[in-house]
Formats: sequence, structure tokens, C-alpha cells
Amino acid sequence: MAKKKKIKHFFDYSLLFTVIFITGFGLIVMYSASGYSAQTTMSDAMYFLKRQAIFAAAGIVVMLVVSRFDYHLCARFGLIFYLFSFGLQIVTAALGIASHGSARWLRVGGVSFQPSEFMKVAVIIQLSILITHNGYKMNEWKKMLTTAAWGVFPAILIAKTNLSTAMIIMGITFFMLWISCKRVAPFAAAGGLISVIYVFAYPFAKLLQKLNILQEYQLVRIFAWKDPSSYADETFQTLQGLYAIGSGGIFGKGLGESVQKFLMPEAQNDMIFTIICEELGLFGAVSIILVYAFIIYRLYDNTRNARDLFGSMLTIGIMCHVALQIILNIAVATNTIPNTGVTLPFISYGGTSLFILMAEMGLALSVSRQIRLET
Repeated sequence: MAKKKKIKHFFDYSLLFTVIFITGFGLIVMYSASGYSAQTTMSDAMYFLKRQAIFAAAGIVVMLVVSRFDYHLCARFGLIFYLFSFGLQIVTAALGIASHGSARWLRVGGVSFQPSEFMKVAVIIQLSILITHNGYKMNEWKKMLTTAAWGVFPAILIAKTNLSTAMIIMGITFFMLWISCKRVAPFAAAGGLISVIYVFAYPFAKLLQKLNILQEYQLVRIFAWKDPSSYADETFQTLQGLYAIGSGGIFGKGLGESVQKFLMPEAQNDMIFTIICEELGLFGAVSIILVYAFIIYRLYDNTRNARDLFGSMLTIGIMCHVALQIILNIAVATNTIPNTGVTLPFISYGGTSLFILMAEMGLALSVSRQIRLET
């Protein structure tokens, strides 16, 4: 008589502990980068650290709670969450609080947050629902385009005030559709178009300005990237970041020993990777990139082993989101692309971004919890 196989359920503890580790490391680095600025502006060197620590603690709790829920609940409430997030974007466009030249914040009960972060998750969930529902029909042009519209429309709405988030949403949409379709030509053509836009960024930016898609501050960022010497004021942060990267050497100056953080505005935000390079050197920068690579690998492995297509697509969307933010942030820090205001996941200062990323990790862990192991 054949022995009956036992079914065990998997849980990705390696992903859980890696996310907690890099979040804790981010708090240490963020305190090093922000202490001087916080002391001079807020009279409290730990001001940013304490605020970020609150969001980190809340995010870890949410991650653990979400990981206990059945991820299929997302399919039931995904459309409601999408419409809610889209509505928040419309409210932000009309009543948003301006910061750094763009109105991308809402304030509720004394707490400011970026609704665009919710839109990222809403697009991932809604695209996962549609791709799962359509199945092989995703290879049809009509289904492909109508599904893409759920990501493209919010990206267009967001682009006017938050180009970086719009780029990430478009990127998530592109890769989720690419993975779910057998067609190669449209995605190869889109990839080629993106490459052409990158090479001819200046004239393309002028075209978008005429079409009233790009605002003046966004246009200046592109011009400053192409010709930094002519825009010394606009490229000050970027230049200080490059000095920080160059001065770090192989092993860095030591944790807390950065010099450029005294000159760089808001070093704890989008340019925190340059402070890591200065204090921990090439060794520290590569180590952080390897930690990120491990997180991406765990998400990829959970994608391959997910119980069903919906779980697989959810994890793919989360993986694309995290990977795109890492790549774009490091590209900005090294002046490979214009300054777009993308946070470094789990490390940069930003409560909304950290909280949403933690919730996404909770979803990925929920998918991993339903992976079955036969013994």
C-alpha cells in the first residue's frame, strides 16, 4: 500500500527576516543621514528617526497581520480599493498640499500621506484580477489594451504632480502584461521607444511641455540632468551626492562619518544611497544591493511556486514595484537618469512609502503561506 503523502504549508521566513533586517538597517542609516539636519531645523536630532520608527513598527505589524489573511480577499475587494485610490488621486489633484514644487500630499487628521502610494498597490491587485480572469484571452489585442488601461489612466492622472510614481505604475503595468502575454512585438516596440526617449530626452521633454503634460519644475530637472553645469542650483543635491559616492572609496569613511550630509538638502530622502556609499563605501553599497537582490529572488521564487495564477501575478506585481524603485533610486543617485524623487525601499525617509511596502510584503507572505510542500 502506497504511503499517503503529507501536505505541509510553506511560509517564507527568509523574506520576512530580510525585510525586517533591511528596515532596521535603514533606520540606522537614516539617523546618520538626518541627525544634523533634524537638530538644526527641529532642535531634535532624532526627529526623523522617531517618526520613521513609528511607521516601521506599524508597518511590521501590518505585514504580519496581512500575511495571516487569505490573499484571495484582494480579488473580492480589489475593484473597490482601486476606485477608492483613484478617487483619492482626483482629490489630491484638486486639493493636494504642495511640497517641493508639486501638490502630491493629502492631510487627514494632522497626518500627511501620499495617495499615489495606494494607487501602486491598487493597480497591482486590479491587474492581477483581470489577468487571472482573462487567462489565455490576454493574448488578444482587445483584452491586452483594456487591461493596460487600468494602469495607464491613473498613471496619466498622477504624472502631472508625481512623475516618478507615474513611471513606476507604467512600469508595473508593462511588466505584468509582458509576463502574462505571449506576444513579443508590442513589448519589444515599447522597450525600443523607451530607449529612444531616454536618448532624446531633451526634445521629448519640450514636446511634453507643449502638450501641458510636464510642469516647469519637471522640465528643469531633465534640462539640469543633461546640462548640470548650466543649472548649478538645481543640480546641487545631485552634485553633492556624486561627491559622496566618489569620496567613499572601497570601505567608506565609517558609519556616521559622512561629510556631504552636512551640505546635502534632505539627505535622508531620495539621496540616502549616496550617504551609504560615502560612509560604508563600495563594500556597503554592493552589500545592500545584494540584500535587495535576495528579496527580489525570494519574491520570484514565491511567484513560481504560488498556489494559483492570481497569487503568482500578485507577487510579480510586488516584485516589479520593489525592483523598479530600487533601480530608479540608484539611477537617480548616480545621475544616470533625472532626479525623479523615488525613495529607496525600506531605507529612505517616508512613512507612506514604507507602510505600503510593508503591506505589500504582507501580501507576498500571504501567497507564500499557501504554497504546499509534499513530504
